[in-house]
Amino acid sequence: MLFWLSDFSSWFTPLNVFRYITVRTGGAAATALLFVFFFGPRIIAALRLKQGKGQPIRTDGPQSHLLTKKGTPTMGGLMILSGLIVSTLLWANLKNHFVWVVLLVTAGFGLIGFYDDYLKVTKQSHDGFSGRMRLACEAFIAFIACFIMMRFGTPATTGLSIPLVNGYVLDLGWLFLIFAPFVIVASGNAVNLTDGLDGLAIVPSMIAAGTFAIIAWVAGNAIFATYLGINFVPGSGELAVICGALIGAGLGFLWFNAPPAQIFMGDTGSLALGGLIGTVAVAVKHEVVLIIVGGLFVVEALSVIVQVVSFKLTGKRVFRMAPIHHHFEQLGWSEPQIVVRFWIIAFVLALIGLATLKLR
Repeated sequence: MLFWLSDFSSWFTPLNVFRYITVRTGGAAATALLFVFFFGPRIIAALRLKQGKGQPIRTDGPQSHLLTKKGTPTMGGLMILSGLIVSTLLWANLKNHFVWVVLLVTAGFGLIGFYDDYLKVTKQSHDGFSGRMRLACEAFIAFIACFIMMRFGTPATTGLSIPLVNGYVLDLGWLFLIFAPFVIVASGNAVNLTDGLDGLAIVPSMIAAGTFAIIAWVAGNAIFATYLGINFVPGSGELAVICGALIGAGLGFLWFNAPPAQIFMGDTGSLALGGLIGTVAVAVKHEVVLIIVGGLFVVEALSVIVQVVSFKLTGKRVFRMAPIHHHFEQLGWSEPQIVVRFWIIAFVLALIGLATLKLR
């Protein structure tokens, strides 16, 4: 909304500042942070009152969780999403179709996660929303989002770019509507699987958001995109504002989610954040770079896949427990050790992902 004030800059020159994406990205981060700080305690109190026993803890998980995490309310993703959406609507250019596409996926995945959390809390069971139905709903939302990008984007929208190579190397055509939704759904569920320890998912999500804020700003600037040899995506720079809002809301949430957590983000938050990051990666044509930047999420998801496949085929487990952060808990690592070390890995992977912008 504030972007529209720049239309009156001819009358009052300082209003021109609202044209700058960098200014609005910073404003979005600050607004989301303050929103979560102010409303966070009220949301936590309301959720604790409504949920009573809080999120059910896996009995087959680490036994320490039964003692330290029992009774902690979930659905903290509502804090993140409310701050993120309010901030985005305030600071982003609402005429930009990329903004609405990302908000569609974020809100849609958030609603799916909310329903899943609701079923788990009310039933006090881990049997939430049907896995197949949940994936079908996610795929439908992602398909609609990708169709909109294909409909309102440039011909290059359906292209697949490869790091270290200038320009598009492969035009997927209509296969884009299969590949891109898969990326978005996979991203959402990978972050969801990572969310198992206090602060483990939110910080890597913020790191990924910060990385893609830079990539989006560069990809949306014709001069810098040409200089760096990456694909110019008109209008994608506006996505930096949403990424900034995620960082601000994430910082606010981390204040309450830091060990010992006062609240868990639940599927409400993890699915939505993963979907947002995946959608931004698709929009700026850096789907492959997402595998690098989100490498931590990829490893977490792969550890579950490997564990399930191995057990079904051989009856043996590769890891002591999956996802892999629980494996390290079983090896004797403390929760803070795992969380901080995984944060470091996420940061290093983000730097590698950013390096691909220049190494071409």
